[in-house]
Amino acid sequence: MNEREFLADRFEEHRGHLKAVAYRMLGSLAEADDAVQEAWLRLNRSDVSGVENLGGWLTTVVGRVCLDMLRSRTARREEPLDGRLPDPVLSPAHGTDPEGQALVADSVGLALLVVLQSLGPAERLAFVLHDMFAVPFEQIAPIIDRSPTAARQLASRARRRVRGTAPVPDPDLARQRRVVDAFLAAARDGDFDALVAVLHPDVVLRADRGAPAEGGLTEFRGRDAVAGQAATFHRFATAYSVRPALVNGAAGLVSVAGGRPMSVLSFTVAGGRIAAIDILADPDRLRRLDLTVLDG
Repeated sequence: MNEREFLADRFEEHRGHLKAVAYRMLGSLAEADDAVQEAWLRLNRSDVSGVENLGGWLTTVVGRVCLDMLRSRTARREEPLDGRLPDPVLSPAHGTDPEGQALVADSVGLALLVVLQSLGPAERLAFVLHDMFAVPFEQIAPIIDRSPTAARQLASRARRRVRGTAPVPDPDLARQRRVVDAFLAAARDGDFDALVAVLHPDVVLRADRGAPAEGGLTEFRGRDAVAGQAATFHRFATAYSVRPALVNGAAGLVSVAGGRPMSVLSFTVAGGRIAAIDILADPDRLRRLDLTVLDG
């Protein structure tokens, strides 16, 4: 085995971890793959003979690449970082595949990723690297051109934002599924009272239809406002074939017509009620989903 092959093998050992870092930073699976590929290119251009912890070195490289990508989005004013839902990670209802487990470990649901998207790039990097991957602030500081103390403050600020905004999901997946099944039954039957019963008083509904011309990202807050979408839920539950799935490791639903996904629903169940519903209905992004993963 030559040196390049040896380096490639070592890189592959860390690929899953690196993609998990990039996914949390960017909320996009395609961009996460791009960030990991850029890390591979930088590894090939670097002398790492003196690097004792290659995984740590690669993690900081991916962090830097993602930070540059986030800042580039802002500079080009493409779209606000919170202007769309993150890409969902689909898995069969009975359990995730190994790659899916790595991507969505630590309950990284869509609701949490939505909150991360609202953070500034440096804030997001400090929180993701430190709180989710235990990278020391001494290693984070040079990436964002701040002192370790400033990096710690950024992560602390982000932590308060996350705790105050992102609901903590129930860890019991079977309990989540019972609540989601109750929601689906209420939607199919057009049972408004049963629908209200499964919604948390402070529930948030976000629906991403894609480009602004198609409806863009809309948001409803509070049980009354979300229950007011009962007619839409009824059409979803009766017009399409609805399949159970795991969406970012949590109980979710995928509506299908003619073998094509029409929408993906992610639920955050907290305290036995639905605290957040995130719906991806963007036709362009749905076309890129692979439904074969739902067959396990």
